[in-house]
Amino acid sequence: MLRVSLFIICVFLAAGLDAAEIAESLVRIEATSQEPNYKAPWSPGEVSSGVGAGFIVQGDRILTNAHVVSNARFLTVSKEGDPKPYSAKVMYVAHDCDLAMLAVDNAEFFNGTTALELGDIPAIESGVSVYGYPIGGKRLSVTRGIVSRIDFQTYSHSGMDSHLTIQIDAAINPGNSGGPVMQKGKVVGVAFQGYSGDVAQNVGYMIPTPVVRRFLKDVEDGKYDRYVDLALTYHNLSNPAARKALGLPADDAGVMVDTVYGGGPSDGIIHPGDVLLRIEGLRIASDGTIDLDGGSVPLTEVVERKFRGDSAMLDILRVGASRQVKIPLGDAWPFALQSKAYDEKPQFVVFGGLVFQPVDKNFMDAYKPGNLRLDYLFDFFVEDGIYRDRPQLVVLSNILPDSVNAYAKDFLFSVVDEINGQKIHRISDVASAFEKASDYYVIKMLGVGRPLVLERKAVEEARSRILQRYGVTSEHYLKK
Repeated sequence: MLRVSLFIICVFLAAGLDAAEIAESLVRIEATSQEPNYKAPWSPGEVSSGVGAGFIVQGDRILTNAHVVSNARFLTVSKEGDPKPYSAKVMYVAHDCDLAMLAVDNAEFFNGTTALELGDIPAIESGVSVYGYPIGGKRLSVTRGIVSRIDFQTYSHSGMDSHLTIQIDAAINPGNSGGPVMQKGKVVGVAFQGYSGDVAQNVGYMIPTPVVRRFLKDVEDGKYDRYVDLALTYHNLSNPAARKALGLPADDAGVMVDTVYGGGPSDGIIHPGDVLLRIEGLRIASDGTIDLDGGSVPLTEVVERKFRGDSAMLDILRVGASRQVKIPLGDAWPFALQSKAYDEKPQFVVFGGLVFQPVDKNFMDAYKPGNLRLDYLFDFFVEDGIYRDRPQLVVLSNILPDSVNAYAKDFLFSVVDEINGQKIHRISDVASAFEKASDYYVIKMLGVGRPLVLERKAVEEARSRILQRYGVTSEHYLKK
């Protein structure tokens, strides 16, 4: 599986286990997936197949990467030395941290297997051995490498979420995803992405056990709630003059808040200009890092390990006065618009041969519209608080040419502002506006002087011929 310049990987470390014991816990996953078609959202999409890896954890469950099973329609699993395929299903999937859990209905699959245990974050310069299923074969292959970096990185699966990652210099083969990284007989991470050879040689990344443990804890109640977030930005306070102006001592501590996103957990509690000094009692350095688990990590790692309904305690300095505040943690939902979406059909409405869709990362990647206003609204959807008035950016995404809409080309990729005076905040508003009886439908676009007008009688006359001509099997899909 290939994601732009990043390809997906699978690794194992043989420390306290021999090859046979490792093989007992390793799972080969074959997935048949169906990718949605955003340019023809009523169509089922293209079918493809791929291979990944996973491993058995406590409770006769299989842990793997989310990207291995994304958009999957059929899954089979097999074990090393046992080519018999067993049907599997996805129990939980976490696209924001690229992890998933599978179940196998046939208990026979787990005969002779051993659930692997989770260990701690491995030390820098400690060795790893890489096991996986490279392209071109069905048997295990092995390479070795060293842990070279522990840092926050963007997870390529969502393209938006950043979490703790561990870099290794093992030789990585593309197409082998979801296996465990082991050290001294315990799992120390799950491999998930690496650079293609034209970018960097022998560089791969694994998801460390704090992220894995959080996923396993999150799904204990039977559902995955996603990561929580403070929903704010900050900058460092290394400049001595800036520190003096704020009345801060020369102790290299504290960061200043830049933005607090409206509607997020910190809204109304943290203010721009506040200085964050401690989080959960841990000192925040002037570069935004804290000491945790024997290493230096961004302060957000504290929140990364919390769950919806938890809270975070912050010691802050506001206009020279010290105080402590409590942040109740919940979803910072606007960020999802700029993440890649999986396991969901694209929403749309077709009316008079005009196709209306909400904008998200998948939409922008599919269409590459090149509309300056739309590009701005998408890029600054969160920063400018656009989401507070428009939970979705609904646009005229496509035109199925017919005499009823021959004049509509100039409105392509324009954001729908209102229809017959009804404000459009989400795609369901478009559907409800067209359901209301009216001789004419006046569609006003954001930033466009003249409206797009449809005559109801002409639309009704054109309906069947447009649907038949372009093979449109459904005129809307609104579920999310």
